[in-house]
Parts: sequence; C-alpha cells; structure tokens
Amino acid sequence: MPNLLHNHIAAITGAGSGIGRAIALGYAREGAQVAALDVNGEAAAETAKQIAAAGGKAKGYTLDVSKREDCAAMAKTVEREIGAVSILVNDAGITRRNAFASDAAAVAKDWDEIMAVNLDGTFNVTLAFLAQLRANKGRIVNLGSLQSFVHLRTPTSAAYTTSKHGVLGFTKALAAELGKDGVRVNAIGPGFIETPLNEKVRATNPDLVKMFIDHTPLGRAGKPEDIVGPAIFLASDLSAYVTGTILMADGGYRTI
Repeated sequence: MPNLLHNHIAAITGAGSGIGRAIALGYAREGAQVAALDVNGEAAAETAKQIAAAGGKAKGYTLDVSKREDCAAMAKTVEREIGAVSILVNDAGITRRNAFASDAAAVAKDWDEIMAVNLDGTFNVTLAFLAQLRANKGRIVNLGSLQSFVHLRTPTSAAYTTSKHGVLGFTKALAAELGKDGVRVNAIGPGFIETPLNEKVRATNPDLVKMFIDHTPLGRAGKPEDIVGPAIFLASDLSAYVTGTILMADGGYRTI
C-alpha cells in the first residue's frame, strides 16, 4: 500500500539522526513532505538531502525544542515555507547515566536538561503546531520508551524515566482532549535501539548490551528502521480509530 502519507506535511523533531532520521526517510517514502527539525541544523539538512536524493520533498531546519519561543516561530516558518503540518513527530530526546545518589549538582543538571528537552520540548513543539494540527485533523506521534513504564535495572538517570512517564501521560491527556477535534495522539515505546544516543554505552559496556539482548525475546537489539513501520501506522489512516495509546516496539522486552 504505497503513498500512505500522500498529501501530508510532517514535522519531525530529532530528525538529524537515529530514529528521527529513519522516520523522516520513511514518511517521505510514503509521500509526505517533511520538515526535518533538529538542534543540529547540519544534520537536519543532511536528512533533507537524503530525502531529496531518493525523490522525496523535505527541508531541514535548526530547532532547539527547549526554547518555547523558537518553537512557535518555527511553526510559522514551516507553514509559510512548506505548508500547514498534519503530522507531528516528537522524537527529540537526550539521556544521562548519572545515578540519582551521585553528585547532587550533576543530578540536578541532568534533571533540568532532560526535562527541558524530553518533556518540555514535547510540550513546546506540540503547542506551537497545535493550530495547524487541529485545522487538518492531524496526528501526533510522541516517542516514549520502555521507561514510560519501568525504571530499567541499569545505572541510568531517574530524570529520563520520569520524563518518559511524562510523555506517556501527556499523550493520553491530549488524546482525550483533542479527539473531538479529530486529532489523534499516540506514542511509540522503543526498546533497546542502536542509535547515536547510546553509541558510547554500546561500545564500552558489552555486559549492558548482553543484559538487554538476553531479556529480549527476539534476541537482538533494534535498529532505527524498526520504529518506522509503527510510526507510519500511527500517522496514517490505517490507525484511524487508534488514539491515546503507546505502541511498544521493544522486541518483546516487557513480556518477560
């Protein structure tokens, strides 16, 4: 079923690498025009370049999602230069690996930075594009996590777990409120996905990787491309009666 997203304009944060770039490429293959948004403008431009090389339409933009006024300005820019957005993907995210009981200043810094991007950033971008999404009876796809439900048995930041719980709560709250406007709001819960975000950990901590793989029924780590299918499903009419849910793409991690 080609062109599942024909006539759609999709704004995707974190589109400069990893899952965000994979979703941007996947949406373009399905016919959507893409606004690739990333704090790294060069990376966003590279994503747009790859889409254009494959015959799609895209433009890259620099955006720090933690800055609410910048998000509002970006929504106006995208509408003016590409058109009104009908799909929003909130993928931008960061993580830290400091334990909560470590240095207090480091923990507080982690909390502020993670919340600013993962949770406040999701709010800021959604608020900025809300009028366009309501006008187009649009679709919002938020990136949650395994940690939208559990705190993994690894040295990891309590702030990250809290932020991803918040993303899931935000998803449910918006779905309940915006359903009357025809706007669907869902989330994806990736498992252990090989992305630049965890590249250093994968290279230096093979025991951690083994722990994830051993706990995953499919017996492998995920790739960014493994998230593309769920993202297309939630943005397309295939999921016309789906809202307020999180689609887990974790290789079965939460089943055992």
